[in-house]
Amino acid sequence: MSAILRVIGPLGPSRHMSRFTLNRCMCLPLFVPARLISSTSTRFQDARPQEPQSQSQMPRMSSEEFQKLYQQHKLKKQKERTRTAANYSMSLGLIFLALAFGSVPLYRAICQRTGWGGTPMTDASKITPDKLIPVNTNKKIRVSFTAETSSMLPWKFVPQQREVYLVPGETALAFYKAKNTSDKDIIGMATYSVTPDHVAPYFNKIQCFCFEEQKLNAGEEVDMPLFFFIDPDFASDPAMKNIDDIVLHYTFFKANYGADGDTLVPVVAKTSE
Repeated sequence: MSAILRVIGPLGPSRHMSRFTLNRCMCLPLFVPARLISSTSTRFQDARPQEPQSQSQMPRMSSEEFQKLYQQHKLKKQKERTRTAANYSMSLGLIFLALAFGSVPLYRAICQRTGWGGTPMTDASKITPDKLIPVNTNKKIRVSFTAETSSMLPWKFVPQQREVYLVPGETALAFYKAKNTSDKDIIGMATYSVTPDHVAPYFNKIQCFCFEEQKLNAGEEVDMPLFFFIDPDFASDPAMKNIDDIVLHYTFFKANYGADGDTLVPVVAKTSE
């Protein structure tokens, strides 16, 4: 190495050195100390990835350890399934509880607006002055009144009149009578329906005692008014051509307030399994 430096010099080849002389100097063999080669090869050896251990060199698991590990895995999966089933059951329970408390208000809202399920219309937006003009026709419709009470409610509930006759667009006033025959104050709630069912969208109630709290003290008796009319469009509907009789039916249930303290829920008799 010192010989090369003497020929080339620290700053490169001499100006007076011929090209042949320079080529000969550059082609001289380069001697590298053995300790440098040894350390370099060792460093590259360490950088190479190690080969994985053979199967015979890997630690082996005994059958007892394997069985223990398998049982732990099985128990973990079983706990996860149990937890999932419990969550599903709890969710279903909450859903059914919500439906139980919300079914009456939901049923009332849907039926009163659509006439679904034979429930008369009570949507105030549909009761306009032009709907209260009697239709000029000789055909009158008979509206009959019926009533019943739940077995859980110790009340006497009957209509004050059997029937009324009216034409579409004409208003009518009817009464029901309710009496608490028990020695306790009781809250009741009435539901209603119209037969035939497809007449319900034309049967409109202006004032009604249904779906509201009706509290009667022990032995109390009250009259409950019903103010209604039949939509004038009833007369021009071909599907109503042969309808001469309509039955308005009321059912009274014993009722209590739900857990929220605001929702009135009917009390239904428990069935024996």
